Amino acid sequence: MIRVTIWNEFRHEQEAEEIRAVYPEGIHGAIAKALNSPDFAVRTATLDMPEHGLTQQVLDDTDVLFWWGHCAHHEVQDAVVDRVLTRVLDGMGLVCLHSAHASKILQRLMGTRTDRLRWRDDGELNRLWVLEPSHPIAAGLGDFFEIPSDETYGEHFEIPAPDELVFVTWYPGGEVFRSGCCWQRGQGRIFYFQPGHETAPVYFQPEVQMVLRNAARWAVPTATRVPHTGHCQRVANK
Repeated sequence: MIRVTIWNEFRHEQEAEEIRAVYPEGIHGAIAKALNSPDFAVRTATLDMPEHGLTQQVLDDTDVLFWWGHCAHHEVQDAVVDRVLTRVLDGMGLVCLHSAHASKILQRLMGTRTDRLRWRDDGELNRLWVLEPSHPIAAGLGDFFEIPSDETYGEHFEIPAPDELVFVTWYPGGEVFRSGCCWQRGQGRIFYFQPGHETAPVYFQPEVQMVLRNAARWAVPTATRVPHTGHCQRVANK
């Protein structure tokens, strides 16, 4: 069973009635329902919990961490970011969603200004093309799928070249965007998935839910041992 923690700022849903109407149980609640499967043991955590709900014990008991943030990236304590970073480098999977492109943790892991991209909020159609149909995250999908209404993102997106690019999104305004990106940092796998603006019911869409489940299975730790580092004895020639 894959142990998943879903982290969400949980600010928009409490402060805006129109967003609460879309996600009455919070975005984290919708994602938790998407992962309602015998494969997953799911817990949720939010910004205003002590230590943002990401204590060392919680992280040690997490195989894959989902992260949704938007308006309060600056409120995330650096000590918590350090803690998450260490766990990812040690093998915990990380799935960053939508505006989590600007999160402290993704910027730390990528080493670039990942908050730099083009955007507009006009509720247009998003068409996500599957570039790697054999990739585990794309399992069960066709050549593409469409999200009827979501925020528009566009290049240039200031990220390091993905190890694997699973999805690219086209928008009616002509923009394209690298919307499904995989990296490995240390022992940990990282997936960035662009859809999921707070005003649109994106996380209830079956194709999106399929991607979330696939991403959790892909990001689960795979290391079978901790690599030896530091001072070591000379290995004798035979």
